[in-house]
Amino acid sequence: MCVIAILIRIATVPPARHLLRARDLADARYFEPIRVVDMAREARLSPSHFSREFHRTFGESPHRYLLTRRLERAAALLRSTDRTVADICFMVGLGSVGSFTTSFRRVFGATPLAYRAAHPPASNLARVPACVVRAYARPENRTFREDDRPALPYGDQ
Repeated sequence: MCVIAILIRIATVPPARHLLRARDLADARYFEPIRVVDMAREARLSPSHFSREFHRTFGESPHRYLLTRRLERAAALLRSTDRTVADICFMVGLGSVGSFTTSFRRVFGATPLAYRAAHPPASNLARVPACVVRAYARPENRTFREDDRPALPYGDQ
């Protein structure tokens, strides 16, 4: 009786659980050439059924979701690195700089270079020299159990 209950429980896994597995694949490996077929295989569904269920569950197509993740990562790289737009395009798994620029403009409202100019790294805005920031950010040199309490005589606890 216990084996039957386990089999029924396994068979009734909600389909959204398999879709989460596919979405996690896209989040973890966005920089690889992932296709909808690969995501469908991860969800253990046919590609057409997977696309319909993914769109119904998450509100966007699998391709759009993957493209959005790639563009979000590209925006973060544009804000935090000085790599070229072409390098960032290929780092996030896109194959065409022209398509990347068009998609980026559609999502963020600006070209990658204009976006970078509008969002300079925080280090450019800092008025404190970096050497001073590093010096004050270091932890104090303390050893284990070194504090302001007076030392107890040996044997007293």
